Amino acid sequence: MTSTAPLSLPASVYAERRDRVARAIGTRGIAIIPTAPERQRNRDSDFLYRHDSYFYYLTGFTEPNAWLVITGDGHSTLWCQPKDLEREIWDGYRLGPDAAPEALGVDAAWSVAELDTRLPRLLENRDVVHYPFATHKGLETRVDGWLSQVRARVRFGALCPAVQRDLCDVLDEMRLVKDVHEQDTMRRAARISARAHVRAMQLSARKLRAGEDVREYHLDAELLHEFRLGGSQYPAYSSIVAAGANACVLHYRADAAPVRDGELVLIDAGCELDGYASDITRTFPANGRFSGPQRALYELVLASQDASVAATRAGARFNDPHEATVAVLSQGLLDLGLLDRNTVGTVEDVIANRSYFPFYMHRTSHWLGMDVHDCGSYVEPTEVGQTSLRLDPLSGETITNRPSRILRPGMVLTLEPGLYVRPAPGVPEAFHHIGIRIEDDAIVTEQGCELITRDVPVHPDELEALMR
Repeated sequence: MTSTAPLSLPASVYAERRDRVARAIGTRGIAIIPTAPERQRNRDSDFLYRHDSYFYYLTGFTEPNAWLVITGDGHSTLWCQPKDLEREIWDGYRLGPDAAPEALGVDAAWSVAELDTRLPRLLENRDVVHYPFATHKGLETRVDGWLSQVRARVRFGALCPAVQRDLCDVLDEMRLVKDVHEQDTMRRAARISARAHVRAMQLSARKLRAGEDVREYHLDAELLHEFRLGGSQYPAYSSIVAAGANACVLHYRADAAPVRDGELVLIDAGCELDGYASDITRTFPANGRFSGPQRALYELVLASQDASVAATRAGARFNDPHEATVAVLSQGLLDLGLLDRNTVGTVEDVIANRSYFPFYMHRTSHWLGMDVHDCGSYVEPTEVGQTSLRLDPLSGETITNRPSRILRPGMVLTLEPGLYVRPAPGVPEAFHHIGIRIEDDAIVTEQGCELITRDVPVHPDELEALMR
């Protein structure tokens, strides 16, 4: 009896990815990719296991204590836990090396207990060894140990790899553009997450109308319930459920504060499905009705997101959505009186001097994929050598500018503008303690972008109707 669930994608997809790695490292190269270790939570309890994203991308295999080796001739070898009936009683069934080649499509598989004896032989007579740099603590030391064994055999004619290279350079570029299978998985994850947000919104309004106590953890419970009900394995990250002034804390962690009638609630939450993350933020009135100042600020953030959506398309730059967002927010902050024209000047001055920063201090986008902040360079690789220097007006630090990434179809990024208003001199009191963020997941297309998270509405009228 075997252990692992069926592959989430066809085995041919993982095989093609391994072939691409083999071509990238060259015929004399070898690549070593470990999965993530199990981690102890406390005493006899472990954290829920989650595989390494690079390893899973190339295998679809979710068991711990496994390694993948790809050689430049296209041969792939897996090391995994051996069958052990006693341990399987306690920890669950294992696939085992005998079943792995047929189940996973690798060329060979061995017990992980044989890794230190077999891997040095695969390293012999290779020119370059590739592995992910700075991702697995102690991996460099393991590689050094294996290379030491190869050097011990030079008297028998063995050649030792003289070069080590970062495999992330290859894998990050591969993972940056999502294929049709990945996009489909991400759409399904987004639908589950959207249902969870809707569920939390409706619970908030329903309980407040009934005069019941509502806490942030009540809404968090709705998220978790819907994630699992939809088949998600776990949240993609620690959910943020921030009521009232807590929404002004970007990475808010507490969860027991009361949800009060008349305040806004910011929820930043998304599930992970079959190794792929979703990432949605919605801000809504706890009782289902926006106040005047809340709606004014909300509509400004939504207008800035609309501008970021319009700027997201193949051929545009990664920074374009952020710049479009900042332009709208800066004008709106002047119009609403949160910034004083007599002090900060024109909208162009606000942008140049980053006067908006006390209210909007994060970027508009990040890559999304197997990791919620997914891998991939934000600099265009063909233009990395084109640099210019600028002086940051806030910190005084000299910053090196490089051309931002050119967007291509299949790239996936978030669009998440926000405004966070803390009490400060000159800031109208009506806006104090209001934090708003609106975040959607966008797949870049030739014509623009596909927002895959709009099963949960964003327009204030639609939010109010939903919560009624």
